[in-house]
Amino acid sequence: MGSVIGEILPLAVGIAVSPIPIIAVILMLLSPRAKGTSVGFMIGWLVGIIVAIVIFTLLSSVIPQRSEGGSVTAGVIKIIFGVLLLALALRQWRARPADGEQPSLPEWMSAIDSMTAGKALGLAFLLAAVNPKNLLMAASAGLIVGGAGMTLGSTAIVIIIFVLVAGCTVIAPVIAYLIAAARMAGPLDKLHGWLVENNATILSVVLLVIGVAVIGKGLGHF
Repeated sequence: MGSVIGEILPLAVGIAVSPIPIIAVILMLLSPRAKGTSVGFMIGWLVGIIVAIVIFTLLSSVIPQRSEGGSVTAGVIKIIFGVLLLALALRQWRARPADGEQPSLPEWMSAIDSMTAGKALGLAFLLAAVNPKNLLMAASAGLIVGGAGMTLGSTAIVIIIFVLVAGCTVIAPVIAYLIAAARMAGPLDKLHGWLVENNATILSVVLLVIGVAVIGKGLGHF
């Protein structure tokens, strides 16, 4: 189990440091409906990650394994996922703003002030379970977990650890806000500005590193 956790942790961190959901939850915490929307977003984010990794864990568990261990099919899928992550990294790098240019953010962020808890939940679920960047990382983790041949209990523990690490950057500011709302406004505003400025660069570097790692894991099946 320990080796599996070691393999999936970089993927969980890759999801955790994705700037867009962090920016979204910060904007919600600075909005008039901070408590309801941020809690709804946190729940949707965690549920989306759970759904993505569980589905691919179940799919991976039915992939035929070779007698000497490993699966060529799983290896090919991981290599494909890794190449797609590298393509996304290149796309993010090219999309980064030039010096002095104002960074662009998704249009839906402008509607956060009027967003309800239910809409925030649905948005977070889509960002976690359907967004290509996060889906590829969760799917890669699911392939690793499902192909490890662990017991049901060990698999559940590994998935819980993955979800908590992947969701920590959304969970942490929400919990901190609920505990000390007045003290969080200033730090959150500063963090929001930094993430907006460096969104594309952060994401491109993360995707590059994880894409190479996933390709390496895929090649290990041959």
